[in-house]
Amino acid sequence: MIMNKSKTQKIVISALFAALVCIATMIIRIPSPIGGYLNMGDCIILLAGWLLSPLCAAASAAIGSAIADVLSGFAGYALATFVIKALVALTAYAGFKYICKNKTNTILLVLVSVVAELVMIALYYIFEGLFLYGFEASLANIIQNSIQALANVAAGVILLKIFSKGKMLKQR
Repeated sequence: MIMNKSKTQKIVISALFAALVCIATMIIRIPSPIGGYLNMGDCIILLAGWLLSPLCAAASAAIGSAIADVLSGFAGYALATFVIKALVALTAYAGFKYICKNKTNTILLVLVSVVAELVMIALYYIFEGLFLYGFEASLANIIQNSIQALANVAAGVILLKIFSKGKMLKQR
């Protein structure tokens, strides 16, 4: 975790993560069957969960993802995305802190990341089922969200390993 930082530094780092989430969400766009798109924003959200405090991680994930939705023409998803992505970051944080116990054990890191991404998949299914398409039609996005989740878990774990080797990270 990024420690020993002033309040201003924490705000700046959180804003940087929010911007990175937004950019990673908007750069790669592979359309899904019923709208939306596959993106790499969750890779940065997972990193935020692993590297920042829970509040900073949740805020970065929520704000960056919601802004990406609005800028991409998916404003109808923005509020749900705000909540869902904050919960993904908090799940990644909790899993990293309490299960990985500050270690970068690859197997445990992948497992806690998959759990965080399952939160995303389940909550988007519920949101889309209740408010947008109905539950039957929303099943189509589970596959797309699962592919997105796996790609983001792999990229996030690789980036954390790279950062860890470079001694850029301090222990939580």
